[in-house]
Amino acid sequence: MNIYMVLSFLQIPNQHNAGAGGHQPAVFRMAVLDTDLDHIFPSSVLPPFWAKLVVGLVAIVCFARSYDGDFVFDDSEAIVNNKDLQAETPLGDLWHHDFWGSRLSSNTSHKSYRPLTVLTFRINYYLSGGFHPVGFHVVNILLHGGISVLMVDVFSVLFGGLQYTSKGRRLHLAPRASLLAALLFAVHPVHTECVAGVVGRADLLCALFFLLSFLGYCKAFRESNKEGTYSSTFWVLLSIFLGAVAMLCKEQGITVLSLSMLRNGGLLFRMTLLTSGGAGMLYVRWRIMGTGPPAFTEVDNPASFADSMLVRAINYNYYYSLNAWLLLCPWWLCFDWSMGCIPLIKSVSDWRVIALAALWFCLIGLICQALCSEDGHKRRILTLGLGFLVIPFLPASNLFFRVGFVVAERVLYLPSVGYCVLLTFGFGALSKHTKKKKLIAAVVLGILLINMLRCVVRSGQWRSEEQLFRSALSVCPLNAKVHYNIGKNLADKGNQTAAIRYYREAVRLNPKYVHAMNNLGNILKERNELQEAEELLSLAVRIQPDFAAAWMNLGIVQNSLKRFEAAEQSYRMAIKHRRKYPDCYYNLGRLYADLNRHVDALNAWRNATVLKPEHSLAWNNMIILLDNTGNLAQAEAVGREALELIPNDHSLMFSLANVLGKSQKYKESEALFLKAIKANPNAASYHGNLAVLYHRWGHLDLAKKHYEISLQLDPTASGTKENYGLLRRKLELMQKKDV
Repeated sequence: MNIYMVLSFLQIPNQHNAGAGGHQPAVFRMAVLDTDLDHIFPSSVLPPFWAKLVVGLVAIVCFARSYDGDFVFDDSEAIVNNKDLQAETPLGDLWHHDFWGSRLSSNTSHKSYRPLTVLTFRINYYLSGGFHPVGFHVVNILLHGGISVLMVDVFSVLFGGLQYTSKGRRLHLAPRASLLAALLFAVHPVHTECVAGVVGRADLLCALFFLLSFLGYCKAFRESNKEGTYSSTFWVLLSIFLGAVAMLCKEQGITVLSLSMLRNGGLLFRMTLLTSGGAGMLYVRWRIMGTGPPAFTEVDNPASFADSMLVRAINYNYYYSLNAWLLLCPWWLCFDWSMGCIPLIKSVSDWRVIALAALWFCLIGLICQALCSEDGHKRRILTLGLGFLVIPFLPASNLFFRVGFVVAERVLYLPSVGYCVLLTFGFGALSKHTKKKKLIAAVVLGILLINMLRCVVRSGQWRSEEQLFRSALSVCPLNAKVHYNIGKNLADKGNQTAAIRYYREAVRLNPKYVHAMNNLGNILKERNELQEAEELLSLAVRIQPDFAAAWMNLGIVQNSLKRFEAAEQSYRMAIKHRRKYPDCYYNLGRLYADLNRHVDALNAWRNATVLKPEHSLAWNNMIILLDNTGNLAQAEAVGREALELIPNDHSLMFSLANVLGKSQKYKESEALFLKAIKANPNAASYHGNLAVLYHRWGHLDLAKKHYEISLQLDPTASGTKENYGLLRRKLELMQKKDV
């Protein structure tokens, strides 16, 4: 199907004949349609400047509450844990990595190629001086405000067409309709995820350049009526370039080319340019991301894994109806709609099939009106509205490739443009055929006010993970991921008891939820409930044999149960599935140390430090093991190497100071002890060991001082008490001798 023809009804008369008789009926019809909305907007707010000012302010006010929110949900992975944002990562890496910072060639990559969006995150990081969320959120809010302002011009084109004065200025033939549609867009609550969630910037930037590309292509038609084609070609090429920029912000940006083919002179030339540009963009992206599709699991999109084509088709259409409902009634919003949130429809007897029938009844009715209406402008507006509603949604429809979600509010940012067109046209039609115009005005204003209130409330829920996750319970109580995220949030705050309850519910709802099993097993391990922890982690690795983290945690539990051979095997399995796994090498080294396999322990810890040079625990354990086995020279060398890599680590200073003290390098040892104490003054062992150094060194008064400080910090330290007692007896003997 040639979707390039979706805008083919847009009339573009010669700008010098904008008022000619042949086009007068079109202008008149548009004026009548706009007049039908005059009871909603007075003429004083209709000039473009004031209309844009109102729309921009309203858009910003709706989402301003999110400006000081945290990084939530996917923000952690895409921003906080994304090394592509940091200065030490070469800028060139952005063009070879996906949105999450992984190499596109990796089997685990989601193939989401959005380098320009990541670049804006990197600029935010640089200007903010780190991961300070306020700057990131402010940019998102301003972007939405700017897009909403731009929508006034876009809707003006969609409702009023492209007609120009003799001086070349475009006529705003539908100021009321464009203002109403822009306001409906600005205050739509379904946009909250894009605006209040920082990762939603991909959708915002994509929409910005998508609309600029569309307007740029429209600009070509004014130029095409002039003599020569150079200027017209320039605007077409600029439109293609902006479409490519939109695609580099988010994949669906390329669909703008499907909305940019209008019927007029030079159609074949422009179609050739657009088709060539689109094909070139797709080919380049295909080469960059690799030939393999992204790997998703059944929990991400269960309908796409159904064996029956009928079941897949029914559920895909049911998802479309849910998306339509979110546009019509955006009251039930959720950060995630996967994992049992929407149970599969497995037969046509399911009552939810009614939603499919209602959706297609409405769509077919609109399509018939768009194709068969005698009113040319009605056909054009309905065609444009349906085009903007459907075409940007196609990449999320599962029609061409499997997507990694069931329903995602963020993908409705651009389709909501078409919804606003259809809704505004519907209000105009109602006003035309009813005498209760004040009632229509009250309904419109009520919708705007209710949506604004909903945006403010929903923006508040996106300010913290706790509020966001808990808000989802009433919408998707069957979603295992909702319970998992609440549990994880509680565990991070130290509330393990409550976290266990939510993790158990997540596993109950989804018995194959390996990440919930892993996290629950970890908490049970910390609470010394080792048998159940082992059962959960063993089940997790049976379900997902390549789950490296679960293998490592299983090894830790088995080590605690003194099942050393099984623990070693689990650690080896973890390393097999994740070769660069420094924490696993560290734990393997601890196992070998417990078994007195000192050489193996040192090798494991050395591997950990090679993979992660800042792995302080591995360095410390190497120093301590070498110290305890009498290899003071090696311990000193390792300690100095570690401090060169991690110069401000007080635990390394402490360990090396102990080694230097035993080697009778008292002055250097003292300096390191004092530096460690300055960094961590409340560590009783630091003062106690410095006191031992002074004791050996003969600085007895200083030894006494630090023994006493150490015992004040930790009165139960038996070794320090014993040494302090020896020192006091020695001081008493010295005093008797002096007497």
